Amino acid sequence: MGTIDTTSWGALGLTLTVLGLVASWVVFRRRGAAAGLRATAWSLLPLAAAMTGVLRLGANIVGDVSDWALRLVFSPVVWAGVVLTGVSAALFAVSGLLRRRSPKRAALEPKAARKEVTGPAPALDDDIEAILKKHGIS
Repeated sequence: MGTIDTTSWGALGLTLTVLGLVASWVVFRRRGAAAGLRATAWSLLPLAAAMTGVLRLGANIVGDVSDWALRLVFSPVVWAGVVLTGVSAALFAVSGLLRRRSPKRAALEPKAARKEVTGPAPALDDDIEAILKKHGIS
């Protein structure tokens, strides 16, 4: 698409606008002013797109996307990339499952680092028991 010059893009935009204005006149006569004005508004867009360079940009985007799609379909390197993406996603999923099934952190800590409660229960337990007895739950 890079071989088309600015004049050709302008001519294309002007041609599309003139065809659209002819169609707008037909719509105006058959459906009324509201539909005719809306069709006229749409008809002016190709010329505006050509004058601002958006028509060329749109053609370049369509060309680049179609080139990418053709490479995607026919390139073994691209398919290898797709397969690697799938393998990566599977590894993320498996690692997430393994993290959930791994032993708790407390089991991995050395015994000296763990706090062991020995002796009578803390006073908090007594308070809880008193509240439960007060409400008849015991």
